[in-house]
Amino acid sequence: MEALVTCLVAAVVVLVVAVVVVRARRRATSRATGQPAETPRGGPLRLTPGDRVRIREREYAVSGTIRLVEGDWSWVQHLLDDGSGTHHRLSVEDGPEVELVLWTAQPGATVTPGAPTIDLGGLRYTWAETGQARYTAIGETGLPSAGTMRYHDYQSGGSARLSFEAYGEEGWRVARGDLLDRADLTTRPTPGER
Repeated sequence: MEALVTCLVAAVVVLVVAVVVVRARRRATSRATGQPAETPRGGPLRLTPGDRVRIREREYAVSGTIRLVEGDWSWVQHLLDDGSGTHHRLSVEDGPEVELVLWTAQPGATVTPGAPTIDLGGLRYTWAETGQARYTAIGETGLPSAGTMRYHDYQSGGSARLSFEAYGEEGWRVARGDLLDRADLTTRPTPGER
């Protein structure tokens, strides 16, 4: 039993070290270029509540924005409304290249984070990273204006993602995501802004 526990602890340590190395390389690359990824005026990092965004063939209104900071890394989550009642969000991770993921809430999912792999909806997701960030929220987010958020992120194949997020003391929110190409997205800020 002790050998099994030792192996599991060693596996977790290796995974944590791998995540730290990957994040350090991302940050170093970003610093080496001296510039964050190009974000055109009105681009996805600058969206605010009231703006409109078209992702592939669907139009959304930005209802709220959550800005997250973990150490010297930051990203934005825009809550999107398409009138369907389904919760969507667009995460925008700034770095050497802007990473865009469209997330769709999975309120009926019974999976929980922590395992090295998770099966959901016919896909097997592999653990990618875990952390805790500080956030500020504006618009209709259903959250206090500031607080902390814990997360576990998983990946499957090239573009499928699975996310677990817990804001403050609440339980896990589960969402499935699709990695987007910058060409999949068109932003329309409200008139007269930016």
